Amino acid sequence: MKTLIVYCSSHGTTEKAVQMVSEWMEGEVLAVDLKRDKITFDVGDYDFVVIGGSIHAGSIQGKIKHFIGKHFEELLTKKLGLFLCCWHDGETALEQFDKAFPEELRRISIANGIFGGEFLVSKMNFIERQIVKKVSGVTVDTSNLDTTAIMSFVMKINTTLSLV
Repeated sequence: MKTLIVYCSSHGTTEKAVQMVSEWMEGEVLAVDLKRDKITFDVGDYDFVVIGGSIHAGSIQGKIKHFIGKHFEELLTKKLGLFLCCWHDGETALEQFDKAFPEELRRISIANGIFGGEFLVSKMNFIERQIVKKVSGVTVDTSNLDTTAIMSFVMKINTTLSLV
């Protein structure tokens, strides 16, 4: 089985999550950061597609939205996993997840994950630091990345892949 992981990472948190997912997944995995990588790939070549990103100013990255829009019909025919890195948990995180991914994709997705997040203040520009400080009060690097949620997400996918 071949898996494509498409994601965007602004400060490195989503990339950390993708590294864990990639390591723990069975089969061949290609991970592509739409923001940084200049890799050409064909979604049709993959049996499973994982899409993930993070929340900035209440929304998932535009490159993720663009990828979903461009490949929407094909994604509906794929085994799919969706994940989100976000600072919030509970109802707020679920609302952000629902806003980030179209209902049709959420409905057919085999695995959905909310992985927690980080404020990597040391990697933020001045404006980002000021916004984070004002909104959350965070002034130093802080993490609530949930490795248990990541492991659970991967286990759902691996179980599905082993049944094929």
